Amino acid sequence: MKPRVFLAGPIQGFEDVQEYRATLTSVLEKAGCEVLDPWLREKLIYRGDVESDKLKVLVEKDLRDIDGCDIFLAYMPILSAGVCMELFYAKRSGKKTVVICEIENSSPWIVVHADYIFKSIEEFRKSLEQVFRSGNANK
Repeated sequence: MKPRVFLAGPIQGFEDVQEYRATLTSVLEKAGCEVLDPWLREKLIYRGDVESDKLKVLVEKDLRDIDGCDIFLAYMPILSAGVCMELFYAKRSGKKTVVICEIENSSPWIVVHADYIFKSIEEFRKSLEQVFRSGNANK
């Protein structure tokens, strides 16, 4: 069975800068993964005013998707409250957590909750085999 990967990344304030998702999806699919990308359902929501009850449903769907994944992958070119919350949830739920973090001196919360940390998408791509076959590393 294909490993299921939840693809997290900054959305709010970055609605027009989501190209990294296509890049990472391509890398993951070539590696034989099924990608769960919340942006595919949420992009319409983030383009307008959203009622708070819809926001609650959005978060609940994200958490259910994380529950249903094998690996949590976060792309963090900037600090994102949503991505950090999802990372915390994924780690506490026993998921393998991978972070591509372009932030210098990232938060200890990110470091502690990531099984693997990479500095770029390219570094992650080159290390895919390591991520899929082993438990924890790369702190």
